[in-house]
Amino acid sequence: MIVRPAQERDLPSFLALAAQVEHWFGPMVEEPGFHDAVNEHIRRETALVAVSAESSLLGGLLFDAKPPVFHVDWLVVAEEGRGRGVGRALMAEASRRFVRGPGTVEVVTFGADHPGAVSSGARVFYESLGFTPAEATEPGPEGGSRQIYRLSVS
Repeated sequence: MIVRPAQERDLPSFLALAAQVEHWFGPMVEEPGFHDAVNEHIRRETALVAVSAESSLLGGLLFDAKPPVFHVDWLVVAEEGRGRGVGRALMAEASRRFVRGPGTVEVVTFGADHPGAVSSGARVFYESLGFTPAEATEPGPEGGSRQIYRLSVS
């Protein structure tokens, strides 16, 4: 697996990833705003992808660095890449490239009562990286609960 900056040619693969998780996150594939966000992150070089040896996209990450607060805007691992260290590799590369402490890395993920909280593994994943649950935030576009997770960095 290789983690590299995303390129314009990766947009269709980002949309394919989004299609796999719309049942948890709400509509993205047909949303111009999502396309714009991915393209903007690609232009700013704050979008990363994890690619298999066969060149299939295993995961994608959109990151926003505004020190001292850093944001994981979007992180999705393809179904065939889950449980293989793809998310961890994307987060490690994002931290290496974008995070300069001291500060805090934040991510909004599913609230504890959201159906995706367990089935996606997102909360356990972020906790395994040292993030801690913080306050609840606005519901997702599909109406499900959301919670901020934070990680202090030095």
